Amino acid sequence: MSPQKRATVVSTTVATLLVFVKLTIGIASGSVAVLASAIDSLLDMAVSMFNFFAIKKSEEDPDDFYHYGKGKIQAIASVIEGTIITISGIYIIYVAIEKLIHGSETKLLTPSIMAMLFSIVVTYLLVKYLLRIARETDNLVIKADALHYKTDLWSNAAVLVALGLVYLTDLHAIDAIFGLGIGIYIIYSAYEIIVEGIEILLDKSLDGEMVAQIGEIISNHPEVTSYHWLKTRTDGITNFVEFHMVLRPNMLLLEAHRIADEVEDKIMKLDPKRRWMITPHFDPYDDEDINRAMLHGTPLVDLEKVSH
Repeated sequence: MSPQKRATVVSTTVATLLVFVKLTIGIASGSVAVLASAIDSLLDMAVSMFNFFAIKKSEEDPDDFYHYGKGKIQAIASVIEGTIITISGIYIIYVAIEKLIHGSETKLLTPSIMAMLFSIVVTYLLVKYLLRIARETDNLVIKADALHYKTDLWSNAAVLVALGLVYLTDLHAIDAIFGLGIGIYIIYSAYEIIVEGIEILLDKSLDGEMVAQIGEIISNHPEVTSYHWLKTRTDGITNFVEFHMVLRPNMLLLEAHRIADEVEDKIMKLDPKRRWMITPHFDPYDDEDINRAMLHGTPLVDLEKVSH
C-alpha cells in the first residue's frame, strides 16, 4: 500500500473514533459547538474514505481509454471535499443561530471538555502525520486532508475555549457564538481546497517560478538556438510540459533526440516527487508567429504572409 493510501486509512480510522466520542457527548450535552465538531468529524470520515478510492484510481497507469492517466481524480476529490466542508460550515452556522434564538442550555460540561481535549490531542498527531506524508509525496488529496484536519484542530480548540467559558460564566450563548465562528472559519478554509482543485481541472500552468526555470533550462542548452510555445499543466501527480525548440536546420535526428533527452533530464530534476510527461517539438526555424496565427484561427491563405 502506498504512503498516500495508508494516510487515508489512518485518517478514516481517526475520524471514525472522533465521531463516536463527539456525537455521544454532543447529543447528551446539547452543546452546539461539540455537535458541530461531531458533524465535521463525520464528514471527515466520509471524505477520507472517498480520498482512498480517489488516490487508488489516480495511481492507475494510463490505458487505452485514459492515455494520460487518471490523476485529475485527485482534483475532483479536492473540489468535492471542499464543497462538503462548506456545506458542513453552513449547517453549523444554522444550528448556532437556532440556539442563540431559543437559548437552550449546555449540559455535561466536564465530559464535553474531556472529550474535546482528547480530540485535540488525537487530531494534532494526525495532522503531523498527514503533513509529513504530504511533504514526502506532494499529493494534492493528502495536502487537502491535512489542511482539513488542521482547521479541525483550531475548531476543536475553539470548542474547548467555549466550553470553558460556559463553565466559568454560565453564559450558554457563548457556546452558540463560538459555534457560529467555527462555521464561518470552516467555510473560509474550504475555499483554498476548492480553488486548487478547479485550477487543476482547468489546466492552469505550473507555478510561475517553475515555468521560468524550465525556460532557462531550454534556452541555456548550448545547441538550442531558441524556444517558444512553452505550455505546462499538472494533474496533481504528473507535470505536463510541451515546447518547441529551434535547432540547426541540418542537424541529424539522432542529435536532436540527444539534446531533447538532456533538456528533459534537467527539467525532471526540478521536482523529483512528481512524474513528468515532456513533449518537445523540433523546429529548423522560429515559427512562433505561425503557431499563434493557427491558434487564433487565421485562414491558411494568410499563414504565408505571417511567416514572412
